[in-house]
Amino acid sequence: MSPDLPLTVQGDRTILAEVHAAGYAEARDFLPLFAELEKSPEHVHTYRITPLSIWNAAAAGLTADGILEFLSSQSRYPIPPNVRQEIEENIRRFGLLRLERIDDRLVLTSTDEALLKRIAKTSTLKAFFEKGVDVPGLAVVEALRGEVKQALIRIGYPVEDLAGYTAGAELAFDLAGSCGRSGEPFGLRGYQQEAATIFHAGGTEKGGSGVVVLPCGAGKTVVGIGCLHKLQTQCLILTTNTIAVRQWRDELLDKTTLTEEDVGEYTGDNKTIAPVTISTYQMITYRRRKSGEFTHFSLFGARDWGLVVYDEVHLLPAPVFRVTAEIQARRRLGLTATLVREDGREDEVFSLIGPKKYDVPWKILERQGWIANAHCVEVRLPLEPGAIFEYQSAGSRDQFRIASENPDKLPVVERLVQRHADDRVLIIGQYLDQLDHLSEALGAPVITGRTPNKDRAVLYDRFRSGDLNLLIVSKVGNFAVDLPDANVAIQVSGTFGSRQEEAQRLGRILRPKSDRRQAVFYSVVTRDSREEHFANNRQLFLTEQGYTYEIRDVSEA
Repeated sequence: MSPDLPLTVQGDRTILAEVHAAGYAEARDFLPLFAELEKSPEHVHTYRITPLSIWNAAAAGLTADGILEFLSSQSRYPIPPNVRQEIEENIRRFGLLRLERIDDRLVLTSTDEALLKRIAKTSTLKAFFEKGVDVPGLAVVEALRGEVKQALIRIGYPVEDLAGYTAGAELAFDLAGSCGRSGEPFGLRGYQQEAATIFHAGGTEKGGSGVVVLPCGAGKTVVGIGCLHKLQTQCLILTTNTIAVRQWRDELLDKTTLTEEDVGEYTGDNKTIAPVTISTYQMITYRRRKSGEFTHFSLFGARDWGLVVYDEVHLLPAPVFRVTAEIQARRRLGLTATLVREDGREDEVFSLIGPKKYDVPWKILERQGWIANAHCVEVRLPLEPGAIFEYQSAGSRDQFRIASENPDKLPVVERLVQRHADDRVLIIGQYLDQLDHLSEALGAPVITGRTPNKDRAVLYDRFRSGDLNLLIVSKVGNFAVDLPDANVAIQVSGTFGSRQEEAQRLGRILRPKSDRRQAVFYSVVTRDSREEHFANNRQLFLTEQGYTYEIRDVSEA
């Protein structure tokens, strides 16, 4: 027993991390590489080792020996034998099944012949394999390349896809050199270059599909450009909204030698298909009737794409999973700040997009100066007395909304805005009536889903230029909005316990500041309510990334 060490590994595959123990900070940076954070109260955080977390670790290059050596060096007690065995077994399972190209056929192979025989005899799996084909393994129906990987991971066997990809139509271009067209110095940062290199893997069958996990503000778009540059192929990019489409287009034109004719925008405003085409998930999943065909799915086959990029891959809509299963011969790059999906479909991202290939803890990039230092504060206040009866008699969903729209949040927000009068402040919320009320009280413009794209662009430009230092945004501001000088965010309401949303909102203020000032992320939460319950869930993400999370009473705010 070593009582000074920070970790306790338990037989149920949980890891307790004592926040105040020596060595906790170092352990915190390593734990997310192979375990998932479940709870994060003030003193002891709980992580869980799962098969998927271990498979992602294996795909990123971690070994069982490396994980066990870390745990042994940081744990107060010996590692339970069953946990040791499960780590070793799940590391062994990654790569045990492989999809390979043999005699121009897609073949599931393994060094474990007994395992292949069991798979071949499993009634739910027989439909994936061709009968009477003489190959060293199981011949897979070509069109079911994605579905067989989904089916096998569900029974505990991840498949390493080494069957290769179609090269796609060639697209020759260069990076813009020492300066982008904007005149700013340009070059991939070390970690961006490393991420692109690991994804590409020298053009071998080990490269070409997977997910890169980087914080908002760390330049995931640049990583995508770096991957595309290595492949020199035509590319389809899917992202979250039209503003993000325009930002991808601007970055491609600024940082590469691609011309305006080379980069097309496929949105409701403009349906141009070009060698590099950028669209939105909403556009791809549009259909006239609920039971009708998806009108724009044909975009996936519109050109000979050599790469499909899924920006914010953790938001991938369910219908796109189906298409993704059908285009497994294309290289696929997922970009995200968090692999957490609120629908629990992380295993499908693993199967259909690829495993995690690269991940850097946020705090490491913060220490290196690539993202801003941030301080997170939750301000708790009581529910406005006049709403207490309504709250107590409401259902759980309505209780969450009543607490979120607590009118007494307004004076708290006013005080915070006044305190940060010299800063660039974003107020972010979920409910439009609440945001409109804040806009009127504070005399600040508001951007919601009903704001025309042209008007959004004007307001974002005013904020960037400094002409405007207070801006209110709905959840449309969660994704891919480049506001590098924002350094204060005040969150007044959110989407239940979404860690995805917390990641995106924190990311709005993480671009490094020219004066190196600290970023501050406030959440204003109604105490002893459904909102506080979900705020505890959202706090998980911030803790997972190493941020301290200070809780203040409204009287202290």
